[in-house]
Amino acid sequence: MSMILFACVVRVRDGLPLSASTDFYHTQEFLEVRRRLKTLALRLAQYPGRGSAQGRDVACMAICSHRCPAAMAFCFLETLWWEFTASYDTTCIGLASRPYAFLEFDSIIQKVKWHFNHVTSAQLGSSLEKIQEELEFQPPAVLTLEDPDVANGVMNGHMQMPLEPAPNFRMEPVTALGVLSLVLNIMCAALNLIRGIHLAEHSLQVTHEEVGNILAFLIPFVACIFQCYLYLVYSPARTTKVVLMLLFICLGNAYLHGLRNLWQILFHVGVASLSSHQILTRQLQEKPADCGV
Repeated sequence: MSMILFACVVRVRDGLPLSASTDFYHTQEFLEVRRRLKTLALRLAQYPGRGSAQGRDVACMAICSHRCPAAMAFCFLETLWWEFTASYDTTCIGLASRPYAFLEFDSIIQKVKWHFNHVTSAQLGSSLEKIQEELEFQPPAVLTLEDPDVANGVMNGHMQMPLEPAPNFRMEPVTALGVLSLVLNIMCAALNLIRGIHLAEHSLQVTHEEVGNILAFLIPFVACIFQCYLYLVYSPARTTKVVLMLLFICLGNAYLHGLRNLWQILFHVGVASLSSHQILTRQLQEKPADCGV
């Protein structure tokens, strides 16, 4: 059975449906959920997080099976949004006056839906990993449709859905090795800053030929400070950031060969590598459960 059952594109300001997939299941359960989805579309702008499309003209919505991971569902919606906004400009969207004015977009919806229904998580690669990290860092609001008051609101056409507060995620406790990496990183940052400022003062009085050396001290200084931040505070796409910071520190110290001896260079690179390892191994204390999408 497909994981993504139905998708539609709506205008945020008034919930006007602009396009939708034309083939859908005719079971009573599906039709009920689809009816509720239409009612939700009227109040999209009121809700925070993914799905509200705050600051956007259009939003994409989908009905998925319980087997569909939340990250894959949001990856599908993100892809669909990019495809739609690339096909129609904001003027056309704003001037649309009748429902399903862009029904021809259904062919794109079908293509994207088929792709996500037949692809594995591993095949989606970095796109899925990026959205998964974003969901961990800022979980989406969960709308409860089963509440009796909500059900009555749907029946009457007036829906006021309660939003469950997002979990307060915390990082795992700081380890002794993590504290050591922080202390060593701060020490390396201080050494880079002192040498860089000293060299800058000297160079401005004598020559401008050592600008490269000054930057080779100051850029690793910033990278060391940012490594400390990444260890203490969770950040999305942190793997990419960690690799970049480590690369800046390694390149900066390689450039300084001559102003630093081999042991000094190895020390700075070793501290940066230790910090990178500690950042990547320190995880969130709790993971959000798979969201009902």
